[in-house]
Amino acid sequence: MTHSSEPFFKWPGWPHLRFAWLLSGITLLWFVIVYGGSDALTAHRTLRIRVHLDAELAIPFVPEMVVIYMSIYLLFLAVPFILRRCEEILALAMTLNLVVLVGGIGFLLFPAELAYAVPKNIGYLPGMFRLADALNLTYNLMPSLHVALSVVCIGAFALRIAGIGKVLLWSWAIAIAASTLLTHQHHLLDVLTGFGLGVAGLRLVYLKRANFSKDQNSTTFFTM
Repeated sequence: MTHSSEPFFKWPGWPHLRFAWLLSGITLLWFVIVYGGSDALTAHRTLRIRVHLDAELAIPFVPEMVVIYMSIYLLFLAVPFILRRCEEILALAMTLNLVVLVGGIGFLLFPAELAYAVPKNIGYLPGMFRLADALNLTYNLMPSLHVALSVVCIGAFALRIAGIGKVLLWSWAIAIAASTLLTHQHHLLDVLTGFGLGVAGLRLVYLKRANFSKDQNSTTFFTM
């Protein structure tokens, strides 16, 4: 299902924006509690589980990919301008919150730490890279919530567009996933589990809660 008769990006009106911002604030607070709490708890544990392959340590460090990495925040800002029904906003918030909860459980079950060497040269955008690195905290690796949350947003957006627009959106999701590796913020297993978690959230929560018609196919966020 795509909404071809409606513009993809449109001013939604102030009432919708206020509703979206309220849910965004709640979601952000939940994220801070779960993500920050998981990292703090793991910091006081000695157990660390290996989540990387030796071959991954040869992945090149490309600090300029932080621009793509940080583009996740553009997705969050775009939400009320693309998802212009309250049911969609509520469904997205529920999906993101559940994904964050599952991610937090994963962090506690699989306490991990990056195996990459600390970079000596952080490129031409040191301020942006340091900000991204600080926001990422230290121990929350598997699943990558950066990837999972990106996939949820892009999957929801992809339901409202067809053709090349859908291809571009999913290319963006893949680029964000790749950026987590090339900026050495995550390992491959983190990315794969994060992508899977995002897709599961879309299928099991978003599509069921966004009040789509009964003929909504559960894979239309992928199909053309």
